[in-house]
Amino acid sequence: MEDYAAKMLLKTDAALREYVTGHVQYREAAVLAALDELRRRGQPAAEEAALRPGLEAGAAAQRTIDEAAEAALDRPRPVETLDATEPDETAPALYSPVTIVLFSIPFTLLAGGVLLGINLWRLDRKRALLSLVVFILAYLLAGIIALSWALPRFGLRLWYGPLFNLPAILAYVLWFWPRYVGQSVYRSRSWLPPLLVCFVLAYGIQYFQSYMLKQQPKEVQQELERMMPKQ
Repeated sequence: MEDYAAKMLLKTDAALREYVTGHVQYREAAVLAALDELRRRGQPAAEEAALRPGLEAGAAAQRTIDEAAEAALDRPRPVETLDATEPDETAPALYSPVTIVLFSIPFTLLAGGVLLGINLWRLDRKRALLSLVVFILAYLLAGIIALSWALPRFGLRLWYGPLFNLPAILAYVLWFWPRYVGQSVYRSRSWLPPLLVCFVLAYGIQYFQSYMLKQQPKEVQQELERMMPKQ
């Protein structure tokens, strides 16, 4: 709290009297300090008897408010209120944008699209989910057309996959998420179950491809091996 008594020691008599005559413009404690300083100098204000009771009551009330405010600032916050944005148990459990991106890179855009679709389903955004399905189907169709054009000219390259996935990933996190999920408060859903599912599916697809390759004539096997991705 401000030390008004020390402050008034430096004021002139005229300045002290200005505090008294214009008391409604100043804090009660400051006016009381001015009255005390005038009395100390042997020049008590004529209005002192009339003003002092009201000033003392106002100063006491303001002192109580100031002390309460200081105590509130010094009091440590409870642990449970440190993060006001922490979602409660009623918030929906969603896969985060980071999870969607990380699944889309090694497991193709289909994995990220499925996770995003689960989010939209849990938020009851059926129309948005339909838009996502249409986008993925159209994107896959465009990819098949582009691949059929590129294969005879350049062969199968390792960088086709990442190049093909990138625009879809950007659409997931820069279009679908802000537009249909937005700033909804949610709890991050565990990524372990979908990771296990993706590993099982990847192993199954690899095993199936190997089995089907062995069923082909030797000439076809050699042709397929020749078309394998080049570094």
